[in-house]
Amino acid sequence: MIEESMLLANNLAAKQIEITQSRLNRFGIYRNHENLSMKNENFLKVLINYITKSPVQSGSHIKASEINKFLNLYKQLPTTVHNKKQNVIKKRWLKEYGKELEELFYNRLKNEIGEFKYDNLKTENGDVILGLFQESYNPIGLHIDGGFDFEDLIYKQSLIPLTPVGSTVIFKNRFYGKSTNFTIDKKELEKTKLNYGQNIRSNKHIGMFGNKPFNTEDHKKFLMHEKIDNLLGLEIELVYEWELGSMLIFDRTNLHCSSSKIEGKKIGLTTFTKK
Repeated sequence: MIEESMLLANNLAAKQIEITQSRLNRFGIYRNHENLSMKNENFLKVLINYITKSPVQSGSHIKASEINKFLNLYKQLPTTVHNKKQNVIKKRWLKEYGKELEELFYNRLKNEIGEFKYDNLKTENGDVILGLFQESYNPIGLHIDGGFDFEDLIYKQSLIPLTPVGSTVIFKNRFYGKSTNFTIDKKELEKTKLNYGQNIRSNKHIGMFGNKPFNTEDHKKFLMHEKIDNLLGLEIELVYEWELGSMLIFDRTNLHCSSSKIEGKKIGLTTFTKK
């Protein structure tokens, strides 16, 4: 609003000078801005292309033998979280586990997204975490994985299905903030005392993307675990069906959640990156 007001003031001042010139034979001085340089124009094109790029399903096919290695690694790792109420198990992939897989995974991801740094949470001892294994039977709610430090230049996140069960819904809508769970549940919104690595609870997304009701058919088909009012203004970009050998890569600013279509246990490996 301030910028628009400044531009309006400049336009009105220029028009007044023009009127004064014609009536009183006086002159004003205008600042004519140069056209956008080729360098800046190309930069803007790259930036717009990056921002509007759709989520991709990696073409780098992960072999069955590699999937088995990841599953064996998952069994060896210590449990970080075991939420019996939600039936969820989380395990952190620590650097000292699976050196061969570490190199394979890094090169595979680098081949898809270029140079990157890991941006996963660190352990209590400050050790680097390469990724997060998650085993669940229930869908995960609407959220973004924007990280916990505004100083970081967040980049992409990846998902490797280790079971052929489940699907992930990616929305066109983006949120530029820290890692957040989006909810309209009053009890959830009251949770302000959070542990290290827990997402903020927020309803700031309501009204941010307009007031268009969410598509009822999409809700019935994919998102029955979410209240439809919690999806106000959202639009689906992609429903990624979990397939062994594939990898999903998308921007960390994209809102996303699990699909309600889960038939049994699903295990996946997620990692977050920054520049």
